[in-house]
Amino acid sequence: MSNIPVIDIEPLLRGQSDRQGQVAKAIGDACRGIGFFYITGHGVASSELATVFRQAAEFFQSPAALKTRSAFAGPGGNRGYIKLGGETLDPGKPPDVKEAFNIGLELAPDDPDLLAKKPFRAPNLWPDLPGFRSTMLAYFTRMWDLGRTLHHAFALDLGIDPSYFDDKFKKPMATLRLLHYPPTDAPLADGQLGAGEHTDYGNVTLLATDAAGGLMVRERGGRWLDAPVVADAFVCNIGDCLMRWTNDTYVSTPHKVVSPPGRDRYSIAFFLDPDPEALVRCLPTCTGPGRPPKYPAITAGAFLRSRLEPTYNHRAAAK
Repeated sequence: MSNIPVIDIEPLLRGQSDRQGQVAKAIGDACRGIGFFYITGHGVASSELATVFRQAAEFFQSPAALKTRSAFAGPGGNRGYIKLGGETLDPGKPPDVKEAFNIGLELAPDDPDLLAKKPFRAPNLWPDLPGFRSTMLAYFTRMWDLGRTLHHAFALDLGIDPSYFDDKFKKPMATLRLLHYPPTDAPLADGQLGAGEHTDYGNVTLLATDAAGGLMVRERGGRWLDAPVVADAFVCNIGDCLMRWTNDTYVSTPHKVVSPPGRDRYSIAFFLDPDPEALVRCLPTCTGPGRPPKYPAITAGAFLRSRLEPTYNHRAAAK
């Protein structure tokens, strides 16, 4: 537990200026260190989370015909149902033993970006389940707000204006991802996992898990740690996009899921990526004499596409 800190972020939500700096420093220390942290005091009721998990389980337990009617439309839209074995997070290894359902920013039918078919602007593919859409959209908004709050803390810690990231997350490429890892009683293929070793692609991930466990995090020295289940807490980690923005001041951390044998595992992940047009370039406080920017500037949309496509390339090769 001591390796992954638990941070109470209530002062950030309440605007307690005398304590916000302390919370921001604790988050920054975690991002410079192991790259993971738990947050409590986030204001999301356990009953709300329970409803999201119940709806997710209902979807995954539905007949295949219902699930495949919302089949994944490809990395350009990044929405819909991904069947068991349809994703390989660690290219070169066997497919992951999980199924997933991706929900993106809900856009009006006449949204200009949607009509123009811009990358990562696509309609959500809603299954025919009562209450599913309203539950997931309400939770999506809660996580979006919480993610923006965390970016205020990042900015404080990095010594830039606390509002620096605000205009980069007005219409984000955020993804709410429902995940189901079925029981793995039979031996898996060599190197096969529930979710292969990977780093996340965006800025920050907010993860809710059930009690099954299975998440593992790699320390900087290479040792793998079990990430214990902490009641009423979200597991947070930074991704490659924020690492790039900070010139490796914050470093994304490899992690994986080893599905517990003999039981189902469910988790709900929210990946917060910036607006597609946001320019990801080295922050002024993360460079200086003897420390030039390590990465060229790139739009967030181009960066996300570069990371998503290898995850699904094996599917095209198998056809």
